[in-house]
Amino acid sequence: MKKKIYLIRHCKASGQDLEAPLTQEGRAQAASLAAFLAGKSIDVIYSSPFKRAIDSVLPISRACNLDVILDQRLAERILSIKNLQDWIDKLSQTFEDKTLVFEGGESSMAAASRGLEVIQSFLDSSYQTAAIVSHGNLISLILNHYDESYGFEQWKALSNPDLYLLEFEGSIPDIKRVWEHPM
Repeated sequence: MKKKIYLIRHCKASGQDLEAPLTQEGRAQAASLAAFLAGKSIDVIYSSPFKRAIDSVLPISRACNLDVILDQRLAERILSIKNLQDWIDKLSQTFEDKTLVFEGGESSMAAASRGLEVIQSFLDSSYQTAAIVSHGNLISLILNHYDESYGFEQWKALSNPDLYLLEFEGSIPDIKRVWEHPM
């Protein structure tokens, strides 16, 4: 039997810090996500501990009557502890060189590895369908692990929210973007 993961990029937020809340539009998006995922037989929800991620799946958790499992491994990737003026160029470089690390930051390889640990934990569990909410960069790195065509340009094209379905019948999933009409 196939295992399914709905990999969700959080809804529109007021900022990037840990406690940044969803905007009014983001709250409406979270309700739309819950409506979209209704009836998908989700039996477990994992979330980044960042407020914008949690708030993005709260309507889903209420609709499915499930607790949200907070997992630090789904947290936002830190590119650097320094304020990089050319951060977009630096980020692009980390898609080319997955071992590249900037001061106080995390390589693409390290970030992807922690996200993939969450996915493997789900695959090893008795659950069949998961909703996993995280951040754009980490989601792009997870997708890139399974399909190298997901890279920097695909990261730039992600919407808030965004939603991919990963269907596993082995170790490599079929990947499909299912959020066709971003708000």
